[in-house]
Amino acid sequence: MSKGLSRRSFLRGSMAAGAAIAASTIPGVVSARDDSTQLATLLDISKCIGCEACVEACEEVNGHKYPNPQKPFPKMFPPRVPVADWTDKKDVTDRLTPYNWLYIQRAIVDVNGEETEINIPRRCMHCVNPPCVKLCPFGSAQQQDNGLSRIDPDICMGGAKCKLVCPWKIPERQTGVGMYLDVLPSLAGNGAFYKCDRCYERVAQGELPACIEVCPEDVQTIGPRDEILKEAHTLAKEMNGYIYGKEENGGTNTFYVSPVPFDKLNASVDIGPGMPHLKPVKDTMADANNIAAAMVIAPLAGVAAAAGKFYKLTRTEDVSKGGTQNDKK
Repeated sequence: MSKGLSRRSFLRGSMAAGAAIAASTIPGVVSARDDSTQLATLLDISKCIGCEACVEACEEVNGHKYPNPQKPFPKMFPPRVPVADWTDKKDVTDRLTPYNWLYIQRAIVDVNGEETEINIPRRCMHCVNPPCVKLCPFGSAQQQDNGLSRIDPDICMGGAKCKLVCPWKIPERQTGVGMYLDVLPSLAGNGAFYKCDRCYERVAQGELPACIEVCPEDVQTIGPRDEILKEAHTLAKEMNGYIYGKEENGGTNTFYVSPVPFDKLNASVDIGPGMPHLKPVKDTMADANNIAAAMVIAPLAGVAAAAGKFYKLTRTEDVSKGGTQNDKK
């Protein structure tokens, strides 16, 4: 904890702030979907050559958001949450990690009788009604009005709910970062989670996400969801192809169009930790238990998010007065 802010005063102040502004931060339980305002991306994977220019651009643009963990890591009591440390594996690009939010998944399949490599840029699907947002008890997973979802690692307690409810298990944890270090260093989630945030700052300024801007083959197109979905259908019809992401998890803001069925691609790609599948996915938030859970979580998440904002404000003020993010009392 910073020198100017004790744990007790932080908790007292953050809860007061949370109670005062929770109503304005409560996330919606059910998405108020408007396909004309939600931003979606179409990926024509028949064009992708696997050059990884998008992967490099993602790192270059978003590297300042990557975790900078504090070591040694606090010991957990009991040691129920394992350490997830990627600091010695920052160069890994063949899967998703806290330091790699986009990677190229490769499949060798038969296309019109010819063995063909299909390259698939994989990242967060940015669901229309994202369970990671609706079921996060801390309010650290957020969805913007344009449909893009992101995790604020500064107020993430590392509880792993986002990863557990994500059908593709996209978010990845890094130990030694996040609010838990100041609040419950031995009892909370042992880190914070990271994933693609769709270059939300660039998008807010009218710029393209980095991966789209640098692609030499124009694999990706971004725009209003209703328009992008029409383009996806047109493209799929032209190539006699298939769409993934339209129905999965109740609908996402990422549409892959492929010349071969996605079950064949799924059978060919490597699947495992940090390597998401391409299977059909039922609507997670249509489940009655999840709807009920979201209704209970929403007001609590609002308070937690407000507390997190207070935490970030006090930390920023303390650092500006000469402290450091690593100061402890």
